[in-house]
Amino acid sequence: MTAKPAAAAARATVYGYPRQGPDRELKKAVEGYWKGRVSADALRETAAGLRRSNWRQLAEAGIHEVPSGDFSFYDHVLDTSVMVGAVPERHRAAVRADALDGYFAMARGNQDIAPLEMTKWFDTNYHYLVPELAPETVFCADSAKQVAEFREALALGHTPRPVLVGPVTYLLLAKPAPGVDVEFEPLTLLDRLLPVYAEVLADLRAAGAAWVQLDEPALVQDRTPAELDAVARAYRELGGLTDRPRLLVASYFDRLGDALPVLAKSPVEGLALDFTESAAGNVEDLAAAGGLPGKRLVAGVVNGRNIWINDYEKSLATLGTLLGLADQVDVAASCSLLHVPLDTEPESDIDPEILRWLAFARQKTKEVVTLAAGLTAGTDAIAQQIAANRADLASRADSPVTYDPVVQARADAVTDAEGRRSQPYPERAASQRAHLALPLLPTTTIGSFPQTGELRAARADLRAGRIDTIRYDQRIEAEIAEVISFQEKAGLDVLVHGEPERNDMVQYFAEQLTGYLATRHGWVQSYGTRYVRPPVLAGDISRPDPMTVRWTSYAQSLTGRPVKGMLTGPVTMLAWSFVRDDQPLGDTARQVALALRDEVNDLEAAGTSVIQVDEPALRETLPLRTADHAAYLAWATESFRLTTSGVRPDTQIHTHMCYAEFGDIVEAIDDLDADVISLEAARSHMQVAHELAEHGYPREAGPGVYDIHSPRIPSIREAVALLRKGLEAIPAERLWVNPDCGLKTRGWPETRTSLENLVAAAREVRADLAAEKA
Repeated sequence: MTAKPAAAAARATVYGYPRQGPDRELKKAVEGYWKGRVSADALRETAAGLRRSNWRQLAEAGIHEVPSGDFSFYDHVLDTSVMVGAVPERHRAAVRADALDGYFAMARGNQDIAPLEMTKWFDTNYHYLVPELAPETVFCADSAKQVAEFREALALGHTPRPVLVGPVTYLLLAKPAPGVDVEFEPLTLLDRLLPVYAEVLADLRAAGAAWVQLDEPALVQDRTPAELDAVARAYRELGGLTDRPRLLVASYFDRLGDALPVLAKSPVEGLALDFTESAAGNVEDLAAAGGLPGKRLVAGVVNGRNIWINDYEKSLATLGTLLGLADQVDVAASCSLLHVPLDTEPESDIDPEILRWLAFARQKTKEVVTLAAGLTAGTDAIAQQIAANRADLASRADSPVTYDPVVQARADAVTDAEGRRSQPYPERAASQRAHLALPLLPTTTIGSFPQTGELRAARADLRAGRIDTIRYDQRIEAEIAEVISFQEKAGLDVLVHGEPERNDMVQYFAEQLTGYLATRHGWVQSYGTRYVRPPVLAGDISRPDPMTVRWTSYAQSLTGRPVKGMLTGPVTMLAWSFVRDDQPLGDTARQVALALRDEVNDLEAAGTSVIQVDEPALRETLPLRTADHAAYLAWATESFRLTTSGVRPDTQIHTHMCYAEFGDIVEAIDDLDADVISLEAARSHMQVAHELAEHGYPREAGPGVYDIHSPRIPSIREAVALLRKGLEAIPAERLWVNPDCGLKTRGWPETRTSLENLVAAAREVRADLAAEKA
């Protein structure tokens, strides 16, 4: 294949870039500010330095347009709420008193103010702060951040393109504010919001912006005719403005579908579309819509969500097809590079041959630039890069790291019977109640306890050789003993060992499974200052040895109360890893499930009566298009059942999910056939409990009464109120009492008080129920 040169030089660009810095400088500065060790001015200077560094790296790599406005102290959707003046009433006094502290109060809350709800950004592991809107919401423009960051980049000699969350996506992501009728649709506020966007666009134009990018990823989901009419109205109005920059409307994560012809006909100057495998239908849809005559097309052919190298020849073929469909075709990653780590260069522990298969943000930037050069000058101009790319792709395909025939054979031999418990739930529940003898409204936690500085230091000392394995294990045993002792004194009914030995709920297991690779510096933002290092799922998966049995058994030896075994489920192991792209996800999930099944069976054999297999990613991995849901849920629920179905009827299987919308997958939650499920519910005011009740969910459930992503300590009264609300939907015989999520990121003082309040609330409600029954 020889691509013909583009009629006009193809420009290279990206939609966004990792914010944290090479050593997570932003995380450290923000958390230092929260603790009073870093001043506001110092925090802002750190942020400005990171922006300068990002723009310089992009420009030096050959990116023609750099993004501005994508940088955030916490979350870009929260930044949009500030930009349009959508500050909830409870936060306004804090924002007026100090804009920065008020911003963080919206994100995290404080002892007096609850934060905004948090949920997943489409089907990624990034979390955003959900806007709260009401029929009386009045918007007002505040473009200070967007204009200031554009001017910063401009003053440094770059060509910046401001990036904003588009008005339709912003409203579709929003929820009715607390106390507002749940039937209220924020999209009805569009006509009120558009003049605010017009004002922001005018401010950016006055500052010198030639182009502004409006991100509309919500349009890749199924949209109603009324919503598509709103899209047409929004971009007819914004496109018809005279005092504005040129507009580039961007979508990503899937094909644009019915929204594509709507945007193609609108008076905007450009569209940015995803053309990676998950959105390959955009090519045909664009051709069917008649292309984009007179418009700019930014083609996202480099996968911005995964870390495998691009296939240059395949991408150039796609780009060649697109040349006939728009006046100008430019090259980009498929979405913001926020979703991948910064750079492969520091990964000295990964085999150099394997490292050639990986592309993080800096490498993807180079891929975009190379493809733009090939599109502009023809493939001969990049013949050397194409040859090297072809060799790297072949190296991966032929590697023994990738393929294990024993694992493949075991997965192929799985039967339907292996994916089902030996008894139906009602019979199991009776056996478990007799075996465990738990009280009404049993109390537990989700798994992890605070990861103290001492624990992190011990892990660092072990890696550096400053302590040996014996001393490290002694430190872990001491921590487990302290956690067990506290839980017994606090009065919790089902205990956990606290997971002090675990660095991360996915990475810990990945490091003990064949087929996975771990990075040292591959940090990716999950929310706020929470960063994770997703492992790389590079090949076929197996479990050489038990992974959790030792520490769970040790914890159980310290108490007569049941201690939960804690595992991460197969879907989450995929979703929170960079998964291989050379076989169907369902095949990979089955391999992981079989490895975890071995661990579950070993835990039971060691005397563990309660085993929790967390699947917080089940909802977030749900495909964005409804037509794709059934196939995904079939393999996702099968993999969970395959993990858990080998145990006795009296062994109680728990699962946990958090921070997502569950209403549209309640049937799948039922199909997991877990005995108990715990879910996030504190910020959403027990909404999920009512969703379970509406579905007729027949099993036990623990909707959380303690929001662990906020530093607030819930009072006994608050927890009682949430439990009472939960009891409106779930009978007391099936209701558990627990936090929303694990306690790893919290400190010990707040954890102690919060859990003591949780137990006190459960006891109070138990007493009330007994009195009502008497």
